Amino acid sequence: MSNFSEQSEILRHEASRHRPRRDTFEKRVFRATAVVIATVAAAYVLWMLVDLLLLLFACTLVSLILLTITNALRRRTRLPFGIALGLTVLGLLGLIGGAFAFFGTTLQGEFAELATRLPAAWANLQARLETSRMGVAILERAQGLAPSGQAVVNAATTALAAVGGGLSGFAIVLIGGIYLAAQPTLYATGLLRLIPTRAQTPAAETLDAISESLRNWLKGQALGMVFVGVATGLGLWLVGVPAAWAIGLVAGLAEFVPYLGVLLAGVPAVVLGFGQGTDTGLWTIGVLIAVQQVQGNLVMPLLQNRMVDLPPAVTIFGIIAAGILFGVAGVLLATPLTIVVLVLIRRLYLEEDKEEVLESADAPPLPPPPITAE
Repeated sequence: MSNFSEQSEILRHEASRHRPRRDTFEKRVFRATAVVIATVAAAYVLWMLVDLLLLLFACTLVSLILLTITNALRRRTRLPFGIALGLTVLGLLGLIGGAFAFFGTTLQGEFAELATRLPAAWANLQARLETSRMGVAILERAQGLAPSGQAVVNAATTALAAVGGGLSGFAIVLIGGIYLAAQPTLYATGLLRLIPTRAQTPAAETLDAISESLRNWLKGQALGMVFVGVATGLGLWLVGVPAAWAIGLVAGLAEFVPYLGVLLAGVPAVVLGFGQGTDTGLWTIGVLIAVQQVQGNLVMPLLQNRMVDLPPAVTIFGIIAAGILFGVAGVLLATPLTIVVLVLIRRLYLEEDKEEVLESADAPPLPPPPITAE
């Protein structure tokens, strides 16, 4: 969003023009009681509207993406804000539409091939397992865990409803993010006006720290998603797995939730790999492990060092907690929600300055001072 600290200074100067009035004891007691009742009622209403709040949070992430690109474009071209924002929106929509149009036919063919080959690959894998006692035991356990036909129909119906709801939610998030990005100062000022005057300055610094942390995380996550998608697709293509680029696309998109991309892509990739032969299946597992190791131990640490510091253990437990509390939407937004919570803890509980919050804990130490001759 916009610079909350600047808006806080404007509101503070406006509030300084009015003289504070002294209240009686009865007014203070009444006000305190009203605040307590209003706080409890607001907490209940917020919990009932948690889905709406998650949707608003997603809109905020979209607006941060648009504003980051818009500001970068303005610094290079000196265009007015409205024109730069319009070009950003049209450019992103054109990029997404062009990518789907360019790769649409290929991906459609690969997904069709994936759907055709998976049953045959599973039958081939099943035949291989039946040749050993351990394989037969694995098949018996798998058949016991297999869902019934009615369960499959119910799951498919639920999945289709989820896809429809996801598409409508995506449209709402996109439109809401554009509206927020179009008037960032209006919404930033309105949010600060809800905060008491004496607390507006620290609140503005906290909001600035949250915005900057989320913006840095989005930059790093975008690069990580591109790496996972390209590396997975390229690696599977090199070892001869069918529909490699379709699997890579799924892996890259799913990597928006950390560690989910390789896991989602792993099941069909391994089945298709072993369907081609034992060597291909083993190479497929090696590719998936290599991508995950490089992503977790090289790419993300480098990105976190420059973007935002988020320990892996905190990320995993944040995803689990958000999934338990908020369901699927919580899992999708778990990592940015975790970043917000960490910033609030460091600002409100540990009382760190905004600069300390934005400073990466993984940054390399400063070089020692040069030794000078006496």
